[in-house]
Amino acid sequence: MLYSSVLFIHVISAVLSIGPFFVLIPMLKRMRISKNHDEMTAYVTTFSLAIQVVKHSGHILILSGIYVLWRSGYSMTSPFIVLTVALLIASLVFLARAFKPTMRTFNTPEYNKELFVNKLMKSVFIYTGLLLIMLWFMVTKPPLW
Repeated sequence: MLYSSVLFIHVISAVLSIGPFFVLIPMLKRMRISKNHDEMTAYVTTFSLAIQVVKHSGHILILSGIYVLWRSGYSMTSPFIVLTVALLIASLVFLARAFKPTMRTFNTPEYNKELFVNKLMKSVFIYTGLLLIMLWFMVTKPPLW
């Protein structure tokens, strides 16, 4: 029963780790055409909140993933686990470097709206791609070696 509950928490946290980015893509398109600063501020605040949700659900995802791995009987050297862990580390480094420095430029002299939105859009697509690849590894468990 505990394993099933933690597995469910793991799946929900995976959804919360990737889901907000699918909402952010159309919002980034609106940010690009936004005309006033107040509207842009609302978008940036929403974007920051979504990143916080992703970050904290990622913590739950990692902790529940460790438990599920421990109880599932899979070896740490299974290809899908090795590659998922490698992508997890890459995505953590990317998440830390991609969004926070860009978000900090808002309301500063370095802020350039077009560059700001382009960087966020690129980061959202790269991070979503990394998460989708990890999700694919965990669902399909491909025997790569």
